[in-house]
Amino acid sequence: MAYAHGDFELTLSAATGNDPALMAELRASFAESLGIQIDLLGRARCDGNWQTAARRLCGLGASFHAGDLVLLADEALEGAPGDPVVLRKLNKYASGFSAAS
Repeated sequence: MAYAHGDFELTLSAATGNDPALMAELRASFAESLGIQIDLLGRARCDGNWQTAARRLCGLGASFHAGDLVLLADEALEGAPGDPVVLRKLNKYASGFSAAS
């Protein structure tokens, strides 16, 4: 899948009609889901749990047109459970997203 940079913001704007309160609510929902899935991925100790959490992250990214998240989720899908490099990248993405909110 190809995503242009900035599609996340465009998706939020289109979904909210530029309503600041609704945009904030969607951002908060995205951030909460992102945190939950990264936590589940970090606690995964078997291939099945790792793959499930990575696919959920991919779906979250695709739903919000967050291309960077989709790429990171794809990287996780190719990796092994507990891959510290992928987890670090995802946590950095999540902290960067929170700072941009």
